[in-house]
Amino acid sequence: MKKLALITIILLLVQPEGHGWGFRAHQRINRIAVYTLPGEMFGFYKSHIDYLTEHAVDADKRRYGSKDEAARHYIDLDHFGVYPFEAVPRNWKKAVERLSEDTLQAYGIVPWQVERMYYQLVKAFKEKNTPAILRLSADIGHYIADAHVPLHTTENYNGQLTGQHGIHGLLESRLPELFDTEYDLVTGKAKPFDKPLDRIWTAVLSSAAAVDCVLYLERQTREAIPVDRHYVYEQKGSRTVKAYAVEYAGDYHKRLHGLIEIRMRDAIACVGAFWYTAWLDAGQPDLDQLEKTVLDETEKQKLAEEEKLYRKGVIQGREESY
Repeated sequence: MKKLALITIILLLVQPEGHGWGFRAHQRINRIAVYTLPGEMFGFYKSHIDYLTEHAVDADKRRYGSKDEAARHYIDLDHFGVYPFEAVPRNWKKAVERLSEDTLQAYGIVPWQVERMYYQLVKAFKEKNTPAILRLSADIGHYIADAHVPLHTTENYNGQLTGQHGIHGLLESRLPELFDTEYDLVTGKAKPFDKPLDRIWTAVLSSAAAVDCVLYLERQTREAIPVDRHYVYEQKGSRTVKAYAVEYAGDYHKRLHGLIEIRMRDAIACVGAFWYTAWLDAGQPDLDQLEKTVLDETEKQKLAEEEKLYRKGVIQGREESY
């Protein structure tokens, strides 16, 4: 009984890491994207870079309070066939007509979420609404970053179908946490595009093309390293967390040959491109003339409520951690 009680206490203490890109990676992507912007935008975005960094993770926090939020972060394309997934119309209305909205919500809507937020950001620029510009810029950066994650494009999002449970947290949280200081994340200046939906679908399909690779290489690591050396327990603040051992993560990271670095760099370029193109489509408003107010009282209260739900830790939607 004493042994069972001890195991129970340990399990209660162990809290799995999060889902999607880890908080650190999301924040770095938004932060570095600021430096891709042209001079007419850079001053405004640079003055709010801390906001854009901090709030890069708000969308993940909303998953703890809304059951509708999870589907906005992924799209399980392989449910609908094989690459390039021509069974899924790229246009939202056509996709609903062919597949139904319930089906799309069940298997993810990230490309259309990005498109929807893009037009909201254009509107905010036109209205010169500083709080909305910053909130939408931070949020769209999050969804764009998620679209660059291979495991956000497959039903086997956490390796649960292939005996690789936990690969989600390994690939998208643990590896950047351990190795992103080695990455070259310089992308050059943001490049505008003609069609936002085409641009985000390009990113999604690129992610989907890497799914088999990330699963196959993790299986190689799983077979190469004895099972008792797969995990460790680490202290993070007041929490004890289960994490992949550095040896295990390092072996997998080497086998990936820079894949995480490439996906993060592409995400940064894409975020900058969306911010830039939305500003161009809004008529290039003078951002230096905007008021410096970031949040009104209603938004502050909403964020406080979201933070409270996040701290309670009851996620709404599928879990993607270890």
